Amino acid sequence: MKKRLLCLALALVCLGACGKPAATGEDTPPQAENQQTTDIPPAPEPPADPAETYVDSLSAEEQVAQMFFARCPETEAAALAGQYNIGGYILFGRDFEGQTPASVTETIASYQAAVKTPMLIGVDEEGGTVVRVSSNPNFRAGKFLSPQALYREGGMELITSDTKEKDALLSSIGVNVNLAPVCDVSTDPGDFINARSFGQAATETGDYVKTVVRQMRADNMGAVLKHFPGYGSNIDTHTGIAIDERPLAGFRDGDFVPFASGIQAGAGAVLVCHNVITNVDPNLPASLSPAVHELLRRELAFDGVAMTDDLIMDAITEYTDGADAAVLAVKAGNDMLISSDFVTQYDAVLAALSSGELDQSQIRAAALRVIRWKMDLGLIEA
Repeated sequence: MKKRLLCLALALVCLGACGKPAATGEDTPPQAENQQTTDIPPAPEPPADPAETYVDSLSAEEQVAQMFFARCPETEAAALAGQYNIGGYILFGRDFEGQTPASVTETIASYQAAVKTPMLIGVDEEGGTVVRVSSNPNFRAGKFLSPQALYREGGMELITSDTKEKDALLSSIGVNVNLAPVCDVSTDPGDFINARSFGQAATETGDYVKTVVRQMRADNMGAVLKHFPGYGSNIDTHTGIAIDERPLAGFRDGDFVPFASGIQAGAGAVLVCHNVITNVDPNLPASLSPAVHELLRRELAFDGVAMTDDLIMDAITEYTDGADAAVLAVKAGNDMLISSDFVTQYDAVLAALSSGELDQSQIRAAALRVIRWKMDLGLIEA
């Protein structure tokens, strides 16, 4: 009996030992404790947008001033630019009369030295009948030819070389924007705008515009497409109101084509004319019409600088005075206002901002587009 019990005990001991895992000399930690916890670093913050950073460093007053492409005053221009930090000056024929390249270069440099934010310095040097600089023989032996004359003489090759020469001359004296090319479609020599246009149908005009804008971008010269949405056969808006009753479909099929070509080629700005486009907005000139600017932004997908033609032209003053026109122009969606009455119009926009008639976010968005353009032209370090 004792022998049988002893055998049973030994069997139980053996069974227990065989059922246990082999000893390792250390405890095996639970699986959860054996895993290492890895911390995932947060995603890096996107780099700050330099244009937004720059705009936010400007006061509300300075942001408003950036929206003005003012006609350069005859006296105290540097002092005025420095006082307000104006967005830009446009020079006209009078600014080159009796001057030399050296004297104009020195004068423009004085404007740039006076301001906190580098200025756009613009001219209308289209060629042909509009030649602010080359009309002075001190700057060029002969006036730049019109687009039509250039094309007849040497095709697109001569258009390209002429644009390159023009850009080099303007850059050499401190001009960084040429208010060109003219995108208006006109095949009738009797049209007011014809002599300034390419003089051919929409597709051919689009090819011309694309050629010019590409060369201007290569030369780092600011391009301004004008006169949106297309001048047609209308009268001169310097001297009166032009009513355009053409259907919108005609603009889409024709007039918009050269503007679309210029936008795709990288033009930084579009100038909006003062014509009343009755089938878009029968009550306001295009430059003051939100509906016209909506076409530019949505249908042509333009996100650059939209600017008015001069707000003291008769086509505007017959509708409203200069102060009201400036506020209406901002409400319409313009980023820059071409102004021959800067102080009056600046004060009007600032007063409308202070009263709440204009929203600060709209002013900031406009100033942001201007600053982006300046950065694109290398005037401000990006």
